[in-house]
Amino acid sequence: MFKRILFAHNATPAAERALLYLEHLARLENAEVVVLHVYEPPERYLATQGYEALLRQLEAVAQEVVNDAVEHLQKAGIAALGIIHAGVPARTILETAQDEKISLIVLGTRGPSNMTDILLGDVSTEVLRRANCPVLLVP
Repeated sequence: MFKRILFAHNATPAAERALLYLEHLARLENAEVVVLHVYEPPERYLATQGYEALLRQLEAVAQEVVNDAVEHLQKAGIAALGIIHAGVPARTILETAQDEKISLIVLGTRGPSNMTDILLGDVSTEVLRRANCPVLLVP
């Protein structure tokens, strides 16, 4: 049913918890996993001299996050590849899901709460509302 799963990894404890569910589901479905990390370049520093160095550092950290998750999944016998993008997280997740022909998106959420926007967060809420495929949210 789910042949390609997009795991939007934002380097939080919630994403690390979601990785465990993702691993189990990918194994059951014999699915390929695309690990995506989206980072937002801080535009307020655009005019500063060190901005390019900051961007390189953000990209390096993003790549490390993706590499760690891909390595974890591959060691578990799951086909996985990684992608990093600079941009607005929800929009980039949705665009990547469409470009990569994703059949399921997996996201971590902020954790248990009785208030939907606090539980899900802006990114999770936007992805859930606009995705063209099922979305699995893991608290």
